[in-house]
Amino acid sequence: MQGKGLQDTGKMDMPLPKQEHLLALKVMRLTKPTLFTNVPVTCEDRDLPGDLFDHLLKEDPSTVKGAELLNLGEMLTLPQNFGNIFLGETFSSYISVHNDSSQVVKDIVVKADLQTSSQRLNLSASNAAVSDLKPDCCIDDVIHHEVKEIGTHILVCAVSYTTQTGEKMYFRKFFKFQVLKPLDVKTKFYNAETDEVFLEAQIQNITTSPMFMEKVSLEPSIMYSVTELNAVNKGDEGISTFGKMTYLQPMDTRQYLYSLKPKPEFAEKAGVIKGVTVIGKLDIVWKTNLGERGRLQTSQLQRMVRSHFLYGEAFLHTSVVYGSITW
Repeated sequence: MQGKGLQDTGKMDMPLPKQEHLLALKVMRLTKPTLFTNVPVTCEDRDLPGDLFDHLLKEDPSTVKGAELLNLGEMLTLPQNFGNIFLGETFSSYISVHNDSSQVVKDIVVKADLQTSSQRLNLSASNAAVSDLKPDCCIDDVIHHEVKEIGTHILVCAVSYTTQTGEKMYFRKFFKFQVLKPLDVKTKFYNAETDEVFLEAQIQNITTSPMFMEKVSLEPSIMYSVTELNAVNKGDEGISTFGKMTYLQPMDTRQYLYSLKPKPEFAEKAGVIKGVTVIGKLDIVWKTNLGERGRLQTSQLQRMVRSHFLYGEAFLHTSVVYGSITW
């Protein structure tokens, strides 16, 4: 994994602003590289360059041998900027404290906290003090955090140590970044004439890169059992209605359908079932560039309860479901 430096907000707390510290703090976000892409330039044989462009493409180390005209190459590109962090992904960062002085520093404590709009989390693997740090040596740590809130996040890194003269030193730095929303989820409920409930979930990819939808499932409440209606039975196997490659391109939307029925022990209590508003929650898992994983769970989904049937209400009954239709 490769790192890209976090943006320092420029804030630093230290008791003596004009005094230089013996230790240097560096923080980088850890992200996976991307596949290198190029734009192949070609021409026809009768054009003036002839086969010059084809010859240059074959000698280009970034192209795939035997498929030089393919836009995607075999090389990896290191991150050129901080990039985007989306809700449900794992934020990883590399923290390094280096002794730039010629002195031996003692009792070093490195602490990393993540401040969100609602809470402050300690991400350090250990808050124990390092007894000493020799010149040109460093203390390294890697922190991970599954992002569960959108909006502004501030990574607060604090370093305290003791000099050879016994002076206590302390400083900290602030690194600010934004967490964005990756998916737009909309739900619709359809109440059948019986106690069966149908849930339609519309999921839209609002990022700038494609997603591989690994799992989209509904975890029902205690009173319901769920059946996924996103596959067609063909023989003994179920074929997904979305095909074999479940990719969701940027700004594309996909609909998922689920059927919920009351469990037998609750089905007899019709009054109780009709008064239930909590249906369950959606669990969504996806992967992006080079297998980076993200996961979101919605809050408890609730339906509107109707005390009686309204005039003019229509109900849908399914009598026959055809596996295929031939025109």
